[in-house]
Amino acid sequence: MSTTQSVNESIGKGYAALGRLGQKRIISIGALVAVLAAFSVIVAVQHGFTLFLQRIFDGLSNGFIYAAMAMALVLIYKATTVVNFAQGEMAMFGTFIAYVFGHSLGIPTPLAIILAMLASALGAAGIERVLIRPFDPRNHLAVTIVTLGLFLILNSLAGVIWAYDNRAFPSPFPGRNRSFSVFGANLEWANLFTWLTVLAAVLLVSLLLSRTKIGLAFRSVSNSLESSELLGIHIGRTLQFGWALAAAVGTLAGTMIARTTLLEPNFMGRVLIYSFAAATLGGLDSLGGAVVAGIVIGLVQTMSGGYIGFIGSDLAPTVALVVIVGVLLVRPSGLFGSKRVERV
Repeated sequence: MSTTQSVNESIGKGYAALGRLGQKRIISIGALVAVLAAFSVIVAVQHGFTLFLQRIFDGLSNGFIYAAMAMALVLIYKATTVVNFAQGEMAMFGTFIAYVFGHSLGIPTPLAIILAMLASALGAAGIERVLIRPFDPRNHLAVTIVTLGLFLILNSLAGVIWAYDNRAFPSPFPGRNRSFSVFGANLEWANLFTWLTVLAAVLLVSLLLSRTKIGLAFRSVSNSLESSELLGIHIGRTLQFGWALAAAVGTLAGTMIARTTLLEPNFMGRVLIYSFAAATLGGLDSLGGAVVAGIVIGLVQTMSGGYIGFIGSDLAPTVALVVIVGVLLVRPSGLFGSKRVERV
């Protein structure tokens, strides 16, 4: 046997072992928790508990935003089993609409965000009707190409309308730049309100999907298109609802991140990378998994950039890529995702 064949067999056995490990959800989650806990204890002891707690707060602030975007990605995937690559640009466009409502029309920022979410939902419903519905939902390649084209169109359109100048997005929360101390670490009121807003959005989406007729229809379509058709569910309208809901949640996430950075047509790019990582880690068909994984990704990003010197802020997106590749190797369905069973 040649050396190359021996190496290939060893690599194959390694991947098979990882696959067997990933099939056991409890072991996978337990291993992740153990690694994070060990890392937390080490850095807290070496660098001090106050700095550790401060970075926990910073990581949670990022993580809740990633969770909201990941939830929007999961909503589309659950309905179509296709990743919407234009989700970030749709959120960006909705954030600009909120900016126009607040800055140009003088509408209070919280109300401007709500109106922008409604406008984004209507726009996404129109996009689904005109660009998505003509294709067979089972034709994943066609829908994916449409979302890629939509990504380019929305980005260019935003550049034409608003140019690429940086704008300051007003905070929707009171107490801007005000904070309070928790065991020596500072927590801004605005960040706390962001966490509560995202949690409220998660709760409302969960109630909408579990307690309303359209929500139950959406869950049925997510499980099986064929069975839903037999039950008399209108597939097109139900998918349209999913696109509208995802756009509204994405716009909310966009406005939450815009208040901490400068608003311009490309500001959602890095957020989308981490959100993809969160959706992959949690499971592309699990809303709860997306929320938990978004928080985990936010903490991993902040901790790795803060405590691992060679990573820093410049290489922080690499951590998200490593998470995506690692999860796909060990557990392709994600930590909380369900495996699809196909009859052959």
